[in-house]
Amino acid sequence: MIDGTKLFFQLLRIALGFSLAIIAAGLFLSWGFFRTLSVHGGPEADIIQLIAITWSTIISASVIGALSLIPSGFAIGFAELMKWRGVIYHVSAGGLIALVLWGIGGALPADLFYASNEAGSIIAYSAPGTPTPPTEGLRPGSSVAASAGFIAGFIYWLIAGKASGSWWMSKRSSNEDMR
Repeated sequence: MIDGTKLFFQLLRIALGFSLAIIAAGLFLSWGFFRTLSVHGGPEADIIQLIAITWSTIISASVIGALSLIPSGFAIGFAELMKWRGVIYHVSAGGLIALVLWGIGGALPADLFYASNEAGSIIAYSAPGTPTPPTEGLRPGSSVAASAGFIAGFIYWLIAGKASGSWWMSKRSSNEDMR
């Protein structure tokens, strides 16, 4: 049987956990990107860099959330139905989803990332040339993408994953009812 109140609160925890996990992944990616570009002491040394990190976190979290909503929904639903509360499942699911999405992004044609207007000029979001994929192994940056997924999975587990399936009510056996 299902406890409706516990299910409602678990759905709230799921929404909050997913949102904060996506923000944490976006912050990890943005912070790392700007830390590698920094020649100063980091974002605390420059207010412009801090603003850039903040906005890139918001944008990257939006993109990550849009791309990972459906696969994460399946992983979360599976954990809820199976009552899996372990940190290993949630962290590995986050890393695997991030790694798969990163790999799919590398398989897309380069034409998707630039457009031309009627005058013929190119608005480039990436290099217009077709990148050469690696012949063996994973796409460059896979460890960073997987790490962002691991962080997202851990944040989700802290907020909602520890209570997965808590809304199921245990059935009492007929022997307990007779007492």
